[in-house]
Amino acid sequence: MDSMAIYIDGTWRAAHSSDRIPVENPATEEIIAEVPDCDAADVDAAVAAARAALPAWSSGSAQDRICLMRRTRRDMLERRAELADVITAEIGTPTNFANKIQAGMALRALGSFIDALPEGTEPQQLDHSMVVPEPVGVVAAITPWNYPLNQVVAKVMAAIAAGCTVVVKPSELAPLSAQLFIRLLAEADLPAGVVNLVTGSGPVVGDALVRHPEVDMVSFTGSTAVGTRIAAAAAEGVKRVALELGGKSAAVVLPDGDLPAAVLNTVRSCMANAGQTCTALSRLVVPRKRCQEAAEQAAALMANYRIGDPTDPETKLGPLVSSAHRDRVRGHIARAREEGLREIPCGPPDRLPERGHYLAPAVFVSEDPGASLAQEEVFGPVLCVLPYDTEDEAVDIANGTPFGLAGSVWSADVPRALAVAGRIRVGRIEVNGVGPGPGAPFGGRRRSGYGYELGPHGLREFQVLKSLGVPA
Repeated sequence: MDSMAIYIDGTWRAAHSSDRIPVENPATEEIIAEVPDCDAADVDAAVAAARAALPAWSSGSAQDRICLMRRTRRDMLERRAELADVITAEIGTPTNFANKIQAGMALRALGSFIDALPEGTEPQQLDHSMVVPEPVGVVAAITPWNYPLNQVVAKVMAAIAAGCTVVVKPSELAPLSAQLFIRLLAEADLPAGVVNLVTGSGPVVGDALVRHPEVDMVSFTGSTAVGTRIAAAAAEGVKRVALELGGKSAAVVLPDGDLPAAVLNTVRSCMANAGQTCTALSRLVVPRKRCQEAAEQAAALMANYRIGDPTDPETKLGPLVSSAHRDRVRGHIARAREEGLREIPCGPPDRLPERGHYLAPAVFVSEDPGASLAQEEVFGPVLCVLPYDTEDEAVDIANGTPFGLAGSVWSADVPRALAVAGRIRVGRIEVNGVGPGPGAPFGGRRRSGYGYELGPHGLREFQVLKSLGVPA
């Protein structure tokens, strides 16, 4: 596979545009590859290939799709270490995390779609009607850099399982794992045109896909700001849209909750992937009398995260994805200090490598749930600890941001924990550290987006329903 090629209609080919995008290793600041900076002509070619392949693919059997998906999963398992190494190189996530979580999540996502077939495509009898699920058509899948393999798999494989064809545009910061995955798909005998890949920028390639008249649906994962623009542009063509956007998730520890376990779980979530996770538990909501204790426990845990070379198996905290993103996170930290939030030291600041986009973790205590750090998605290794006095106040704090993606509740009384979890307006929530399974739907509310990924609900996102009257 040539990283300077794009994949259209079953072949790797040169892009129409001669422009290039460098891909940087954020740990070394070295350019490790270049990919085509595609233009509207490349998008036209990719969409045309997807449209031409749609009739045959959509009319094929669910069993044929399952066979393709199983071959792909087998190949992913065999090449798992290679996939993880590519992810480490392009976004800087530590090798162990890249293998276990980044690649592991993608494999579980693919397995959830295999499990959802063939039942997910079968008609249903309703009174004297037959309700037939049909593929929505040509899908534009626009994926982010933070979980580059998982998000490509979650969108592409759900779409083709439903009978759709796809044009995928990976983030220009992390396109290499997407290219490798498409190669594995092609080697698994993917029919030409069913999945196509174009690389390039959001304002050019992404916008051309969203506005293309032959694209029937847009599935996007990324920032809320970009998601709102995509939704507005897609509305001009009355396209189906699924958006998985930002989050500001809270871990609520009730007075009888296991505080050390809750703090440990929250820190692991907040620090995972250097905090670059939309579901990260970046707010810790605790009883007021235990606030200082919780903050100090969190800071001690975060101080023990080994920062450094992500290819070192002992490293737990790698760099942020780019210098620009690191500077944005630094800006959030500076603003928290300016607003007077109390910072809990997380170890000496001089432990950062000289090269790479590294950032030391930070813990702040905020008496004000409306503080910027308690409201805005930071997307870095930064935790905000918030005290509360009553259970109702804790719920209000958890619900007190524009987001609604994920959360966590801790209590020794499981029915009580479930009751509080039911009051928190998010799409996904853990109870005492137990999260939903891989086949459960993943999606958010409010400014965290709409639509679902994973399992049967993720497959249905790429279907439309046709109701047929059945004569007696």
